[in-house]
Amino acid sequence: MLDRDGFRPNVGIILLNQRSQVFWGKRIRTHSWQFPQGGIDRGENPEQAMFRELHEEVGLFPQHVHVVARTRDWLRYEVPDRFIRRDARGHYRGQKQIWFLLQLVGHDWDLNLRATDHPEFDAWRWNDYWVPLDVVVEFKRGVYEMALTELSRFVPRLDFRFEPRSDHRSRYMRGGPNQHDLVVNHPAEASSPTVDNSMHPYAVRLGASFELPPGATFEPDPQTSLRVDSQTTKT
Repeated sequence: MLDRDGFRPNVGIILLNQRSQVFWGKRIRTHSWQFPQGGIDRGENPEQAMFRELHEEVGLFPQHVHVVARTRDWLRYEVPDRFIRRDARGHYRGQKQIWFLLQLVGHDWDLNLRATDHPEFDAWRWNDYWVPLDVVVEFKRGVYEMALTELSRFVPRLDFRFEPRSDHRSRYMRGGPNQHDLVVNHPAEASSPTVDNSMHPYAVRLGASFELPPGATFEPDPQTSLRVDSQTTKT
């Protein structure tokens, strides 16, 4: 379902815990981290789509959250041609999104990355509100910055307010965690030749450890070749 300009209606979700930290998910079998998001199906309004995606991607139900705010209008990003199916090129341009800010009123253990048979994430953590955009796929970074900035005034106890300027980008938005800030949670092997072994802070490399940010929870996909210690600690 595309609009006349070739953008698919979509929702994005910024989920807060009681410390005003945000849910940060690692896309399954990739090294990209992002917020939950998903398309609006025919016959749905944005809020209905948001609650459906909330359950499908992180296992939460409406009773687990409180809707704090939403963006006033659609935020758009274009998808590069190399990420678009050949038969859709020339018609599909990208996503237009309504972003929701939610407050978790349930518990961490209510989160479930395996709520459906088609999980979107295989790891998650609570992150400071101004997420590191260098671990987000590049073409989504502008929309993330706009959504976080617009919704920041509704976040309780947010000490740092980001004010974008043309000549300045906050290190909290653009800079990822330093290597010395990372901890090794679990040993792992990457035996499949399809795994991207790029030199990335969260990369899985042959002969190396699987590195996640401090406090992250890893839930391996049983279909992938990546194997980890089953004693994963959730926070």
